[in-house]
Amino acid sequence: MNPRRKQRLMAFSAIILVIGGAIGLMLYALGQNIDLFYTPSELVEGKNGVKPQVGQRLRIGGMVVPGSVQRDDDSLAVSFDLVDTGPVVRVSYQGILPDLFREGQGIVATGVLTALNHIEAEEVLAKHDEEYMPPELAEAMKGIKHVKPSEANYGNKG
Repeated sequence: MNPRRKQRLMAFSAIILVIGGAIGLMLYALGQNIDLFYTPSELVEGKNGVKPQVGQRLRIGGMVVPGSVQRDDDSLAVSFDLVDTGPVVRVSYQGILPDLFREGQGIVATGVLTALNHIEAEEVLAKHDEEYMPPELAEAMKGIKHVKPSEANYGNKG
């Protein structure tokens, strides 16, 4: 092989190797930051035959079960149950909940699966409008009654 041709082949091979390595590193980094969305039923029963593993980051969306919200008197810790049309999943959160968070309302929580039916949430998002719901959640929530804020009992006595 001609030395000049050999040099070009080596340079081309090095460029391809560097580009392939960069693409591989980007895909690995993106894979670490993907939060898959689940409903409580999909979380417990599996999504397309695959159940999430304990320790996996994920997002879960559902309706807050009325009467399930428990607040710690000494800290900002709160826990509540989420449901769609099937099993109930417990969510624990440390922090200030959004103003629109209420029992009977739809929420989306991002966190880590700590047990088959328990999530340690890092972020809790409440719907901004009582009529809007992400399409995936709306499909999974068919048949569940939505409690409007005016109908909900917020524990205010008076």
